[in-house]
Amino acid sequence: MVIVNEREKVFHLYNERISYLFYVMESGQLGHLYFGKALNPKGSYLHMVEKAHRPMSTYINEGDLYTSYEHLRQEYPCYGTSDYRYPALEVQGGDGSRLCKLEYQEYEITKGKKPIPGLPAVYVEDDREASTLEILMRDTWRNLDVIFSYTIFKEIDAIARSVRFVNCGQEVLMINRAMSMSVDMPDADYESIQLSGSWSRERHVKVRSLEPGITAVSSLRGNSSHQHNPFLALKRKDTTECSGDAYGFSLVYSGNFLAQAEVDNYNVLRVMLGINPFGFQWKLGPGEEFATPEAVMVYSKDGLNGMSLQFHRLYRSRLARGYWRDRERPVLINNWEATQFNYVEADLLRFAGKAKECGIELVVLDDGWFGARNNDKSGLGDWKANREKLPDGIEGLSEKIEALGMKFGLWFEPEMVNKDSDFFRNHPDYMIQTPGRSASHGRNQFVLDFSRKEVVDAVYEQMYDLLSNAKISYIKWDMNRSVSECYSSAYPADRQGEIFHRYILGVYDLHERLLQAFPRLLIESCASGGGRFDAGMLYYAPQGWVSDDSDAIERLKIQYGTSFVYPLSCMGAHVSACPNEQVGRNTPIETRGNVALTGAFGYELDLNQLNCKEIEIVKRQVEFYKSHRNMIAFGDFYRLQSPFEGNFAAWEIVRPDADMAIVTVTRVLSEINGPYRRLPLCGLSKSRKYHVKSKYLSYDAYGDELMQYGMMLEDRSSGQAMDDSGCCQDFLSVLYEVTAIE
Repeated sequence: MVIVNEREKVFHLYNERISYLFYVMESGQLGHLYFGKALNPKGSYLHMVEKAHRPMSTYINEGDLYTSYEHLRQEYPCYGTSDYRYPALEVQGGDGSRLCKLEYQEYEITKGKKPIPGLPAVYVEDDREASTLEILMRDTWRNLDVIFSYTIFKEIDAIARSVRFVNCGQEVLMINRAMSMSVDMPDADYESIQLSGSWSRERHVKVRSLEPGITAVSSLRGNSSHQHNPFLALKRKDTTECSGDAYGFSLVYSGNFLAQAEVDNYNVLRVMLGINPFGFQWKLGPGEEFATPEAVMVYSKDGLNGMSLQFHRLYRSRLARGYWRDRERPVLINNWEATQFNYVEADLLRFAGKAKECGIELVVLDDGWFGARNNDKSGLGDWKANREKLPDGIEGLSEKIEALGMKFGLWFEPEMVNKDSDFFRNHPDYMIQTPGRSASHGRNQFVLDFSRKEVVDAVYEQMYDLLSNAKISYIKWDMNRSVSECYSSAYPADRQGEIFHRYILGVYDLHERLLQAFPRLLIESCASGGGRFDAGMLYYAPQGWVSDDSDAIERLKIQYGTSFVYPLSCMGAHVSACPNEQVGRNTPIETRGNVALTGAFGYELDLNQLNCKEIEIVKRQVEFYKSHRNMIAFGDFYRLQSPFEGNFAAWEIVRPDADMAIVTVTRVLSEINGPYRRLPLCGLSKSRKYHVKSKYLSYDAYGDELMQYGMMLEDRSSGQAMDDSGCCQDFLSVLYEVTAIE
């Protein structure tokens, strides 16, 4: 999967569907040639290098009026030697100079893929799955070695990239900017796609045409954030969900990031992804190393759905890991929206008993079970049961839940502390704060300094004690505020630029230690909902709480956008009470169920408050999910109709062998006497006959008809409904089963 043209010094990473080419320039720097649909591996491609004399430019060699980095497509550009665009790397020496000149030294090709110590990364289980190319570059002036790592996968159309820096000299170096990847594409005739929003409206799809200048999304919050996801996509203007060129760039990281597309004055496009350089600086002493987070690049000729399928397959099976990666997830119920802080053990047992009756498998106890925690002003950091609420502690409650035949889960917020807690009173210096400055609070809480091992140790010991002595199968790991006044008293002044990154390394370390101690523990990542829903967390937590907004209609957009990168297996999606807590909307329980069924399914309500009809619907939903959860988690997901573009949203899940599909169609607002509608499906076998079934519709059709002409919809607003079925109400969702019959 890697070919090297030794004479031309061209490197070609390829599989049957994609190619990635770069070469060694005469100067020793690496130049980019191509990324896209597979090219002949026997080809010679140096003619792709384009350079010409451009007026008012600077050139790297005296007497040469053609070779300027400003006009050459590069692989990992440095600033200061004729290239005036934003660089991938900036290193500062003791003399204050920030110039860096990397020159090619050698390469190595190995089977498989190496891990990145201390950082999440995609992996292989068999060395035949992938090939890795490492390029050693050197700045001889600084005695700095820079190793570029590229992994190409055989069956997945993705390339994983990362960079490692080694200080081989005696001078202390300061890394001010170290992106995980950069690529210069030959033209900028693309639209960019970002996933942006805010709390409770995360990962909305935003599309814009690229123009000269910079298009970027980023975070400076210490977490990947509700506001922007560490992801950027590019598509041609005629690309659709099912056809055309689409590129995706995803960062396997949970902290401050930058995803940037820069269009220069000659319509060349530079895409970069990595740690946000603002506020970042890493001191690299003699003999020390630094590794960037990993970036994953995907290309598809089959449109945005094709791009997403590659991310889903890679992240579902080679980023998520451990005991729960390939296992069906339990149907859970969480007590937060039912009780919030106000409960005692008897309430929880009644809550669990009704859940058991409905077939639910896991009861999750949310916030309020520990310390003096009756509101959000106290208790964080004291991870011991509140005996007034739970007289037998977490140990006793978990045993009683398991005696019902269910599993027990528990909420934690391990990175945070309230000042009104024994933990803070004993360790006031464990908080992130800048000396002499006031400390901002969020939700009446403060951030623990996870850049310090002793702080992580103190939290781990409390969590280990609980998990060792109680029957806890699942934890919901929350994080309800971002980092402010970022400073650590444990580090000197010239290392304060490292704290944001060291904080995230501490978060990863705590996850890793817990999983090593409790390998069957299921962790769901949560950050006030979707504030840290990223590929980095997926390495430790195979599912995440997509958003605190549990309203089904709002979730159409949130889950639709999330699916651009992340598989359904990692999307926590629950049925909540009505009126909805976040938006006050009343939505039919069938619609709430249909939307939540396309994810890791569960409930956020008190089942004891439902009537008999609603309980029967819940039982049917749970039964349906259990029957199809393997397909939902591990099937191919297709976006069919965007909630950002009209009154309808539709998506489809197809088994890998194409013998069944589930289609969800949701109409937001009712209408009268509307048109007949058909919905073209994806991923079916053209020559097989399928049976299409929903609540009011049943017919047979071949796969080619369902994909070309479309599946008939039972929308009763096409005319006037002549019954009292309720099919002409707002917020109506219909679930279709499409099953192969020959």
